Amino acid sequence: MTPNGGANLTSSAFLRACRQEPGARVPVWFMRQAGRSLPEYKEVRGSGTILNAIQDPDRATEITLQPVRRYGVDAAILFSDIVTPVFASGFGIDITPGVGPTCEQPFRTEADLGRFRPLDPDADLWFQSETVRSLVAELKVPLIGFAGGPFTLACYLIEGKPSKNWTTVKALMVGQPDLWHKLCHKLADLAIDTLTNQVTNGASAVQLFDSWAGALRPEHYREFVFPHSQRILSAMAGLGVPRIHFGINTGELLPQITAAGADVVGVDWRTTLQDARERTGGTVALQGNLDPALLLAPAKSLEDEVRRVLADNNGHPGHIFNLGHGVLPEVDPDQLLRVVELVHREGKADGARE
Repeated sequence: MTPNGGANLTSSAFLRACRQEPGARVPVWFMRQAGRSLPEYKEVRGSGTILNAIQDPDRATEITLQPVRRYGVDAAILFSDIVTPVFASGFGIDITPGVGPTCEQPFRTEADLGRFRPLDPDADLWFQSETVRSLVAELKVPLIGFAGGPFTLACYLIEGKPSKNWTTVKALMVGQPDLWHKLCHKLADLAIDTLTNQVTNGASAVQLFDSWAGALRPEHYREFVFPHSQRILSAMAGLGVPRIHFGINTGELLPQITAAGADVVGVDWRTTLQDARERTGGTVALQGNLDPALLLAPAKSLEDEVRRVLADNNGHPGHIFNLGHGVLPEVDPDQLLRVVELVHREGKADGARE
């Protein structure tokens, strides 16, 4: 099956920007656009772990579509979670409400590698396949599939829960490098299987979320993370869809993130788009980079900040407007609509320079 079930979306604003092609406008979508900030999400989501909703194709489809209807964004992103394939592989992970990913038995020794079983996407991720097919049959904009990067997933598996400093992770990484690479190889396999399954069923682009990679110094990223990210992105190269690579606080890692094989690199608010374009050599499109906290500012202040991001891009056609991280649950949905309308109205994507 071709991406988006064969629908002709190649001229969409989002996909044109991924290819750094001039277009009529700057495209915009938001990480976590389908989620806790939407009242309609709360009505559909249900109680308990988010994995319950993810495994229900009808609910997952509806939640994915909600922000597209409300905001008119230029891309949808599959309602899922980066731990979904780890959960499906039987390792033993859950998403605890109010906490995040948790493991009762964190990864510690080589014996823990045996807790992963080989993933059969057709059987283990049947709900994901069905959700993607349902979405591409209805969407008029591209669907983005995604997976978690090995470092970020390893962070949750080793620490057993979210952490500020990832101290146990780093200690295992440098103290037992062979074990670390074996774990990351397993996690890369899961990402490859997941992303391939999403594209095969119709996703038009994929995003590799390595959200916490910015916790590493460049030398450690090069040794312990880069080979595994490169392997995942290389496996996606033949599928014919753009590959987006994202992490926060990764300004010093941008050259390596680009070299790993991304077509689009996510930029958080700590790095200007101009600096990011220099660090990536202008070889990739950029996605970002409004600070999500600014969505809580007064409307006029928010609009000024949106215009600042657009001015920083300076009309470059390879720009996808997004946040530097995900939408916060306390954000007023009207603020996101305000951003979309302003970007569509004033964003230049034709290569013009002022």
